[in-house]
Amino acid sequence: MKLAYLYVRVSTDEQKRKGYSLPEQEDRLLKYCKYYDIEVKGIYREDYSAKNFNRPEWNRLFSEIKKKSSGEDKNILFIKWDRFSRNVEYAYEMIGKLRRYKTIAKAIDQPIDFSVPESTVMLAVYLAVPEAENARRTQNTANGIRRAKLMGRYPSKAPLGFINLTSMDGKKGIAPKEPEAEIIKWAFYQVAKNDHKITEIMKIANDKGLICSRSHFFRILHNPVYCGLIPIKLESSEEQMVKGLHEPLIAESLFNQVQSVINTKRRTTAKRNDLQSLFFLRGFLTCPVCDQKLSGSISKRRSKKYPYYHCHYGCKTRIDAVFLNDCYQNKLQQLILSNNTIELFKNILEDQNIKTQKASYLYAQKVLDRKIKEEGVTLSRGRKLFIAGILKIDDYNELKKENQVSIKNLKKELRDIVVKLKNIDKKNQVEEKALVEIFQRFSEFDVSDQRHLVSLIPPTNIDFKTGALSLKLNQAFLKILSKKSNRKINRKNEFH
Repeated sequence: MKLAYLYVRVSTDEQKRKGYSLPEQEDRLLKYCKYYDIEVKGIYREDYSAKNFNRPEWNRLFSEIKKKSSGEDKNILFIKWDRFSRNVEYAYEMIGKLRRYKTIAKAIDQPIDFSVPESTVMLAVYLAVPEAENARRTQNTANGIRRAKLMGRYPSKAPLGFINLTSMDGKKGIAPKEPEAEIIKWAFYQVAKNDHKITEIMKIANDKGLICSRSHFFRILHNPVYCGLIPIKLESSEEQMVKGLHEPLIAESLFNQVQSVINTKRRTTAKRNDLQSLFFLRGFLTCPVCDQKLSGSISKRRSKKYPYYHCHYGCKTRIDAVFLNDCYQNKLQQLILSNNTIELFKNILEDQNIKTQKASYLYAQKVLDRKIKEEGVTLSRGRKLFIAGILKIDDYNELKKENQVSIKNLKKELRDIVVKLKNIDKKNQVEEKALVEIFQRFSEFDVSDQRHLVSLIPPTNIDFKTGALSLKLNQAFLKILSKKSNRKINRKNEFH
């Protein structure tokens, strides 16, 4: 042997194991070449799995071998055969390719004399052992993941909207991650309504901050992990669902409803939905000339399109749809809840939701305070026993360590509770305006909700030239709604 290329390889799971680092392998190979007076033509360092030969550095080495195919024989040196390959089939195939280019692969710790026919038996052993190790490691990992899933834990990489966590006992699980979790929850509710195309919902979710592809979005909608279930494949190729220990983002009933929507033919189209949104007043407007119902359509002029409400009976009545929609929306947004209704709603919400939730958090706060004090008392007793010589130093240190970890976790939970209590108080202040001005977000309503609201509060006395109009309120709405200006006057009267 006069010249050789050195090949050193390590995979991610081997980097911390003694004797497998790239510098250690390289150092041993260089000493071997120096001892046997072998010229080193190149060193190729690989950080890649050996399950196949699709490796960056190996491809570079093989290309170099093909360029120098003529001339004297060449050698590739490595420490052991598991550095070369962990797959018997691919290894034999590569050995054959190297021979065609007058190159021999050699392991300095597991030498093979290819001139002796019986040596192929040892080569088979050297190559089969690492493949068996890989197979066993893969099987053990799969069994461990399966056992964890049967216990309700999700040890794999967390799906979008969750984050991987490791508990104090070393067990892995997942927990919701914001803001993705809230956006995914919103997406499930929108799909369940079956009012929009799924691709439209995906685009809005992307705008909200959910970064994923179209195929990934559909995998999210099909994934039962989001409703708290973990799928496990059985040996019979069937799938079993296990109730997970993680916090679900949606209810199981909502997940099943979404699956039903996905697996059935969509009943809406994007074009139809856009038209309904643009002409939500269609069917509620009458022609001032012939008293017929006005329709709506888009007029094309050169490169632009103009939406109009118009009459079909030759009277040429036509009005800008966007303009009239804005006039109706502005008029609607002048309506707010009356003072009596506001007080009633606030009392109901406070009684049903906020008071109950706040009481729950306050109770949890007291429990955590008590537990923190108990941990302090336990440490104090342990310290006294240690001073008295009853408790050994190792036992005391272990007690102190557990105590500190426990107090740290309890304080973290306590901080979370305090934040939630502050958010409740803040929510009461922030949402009062939204509670009063209930029509401010009319433009964000679904088309079906907009048209339903128009049917309840239709426009009347419309001036198609100026856009002036009135709203027809029935007796029930007159009792619970009022105009902004009226409410301001009432408040002034209350202060005077």
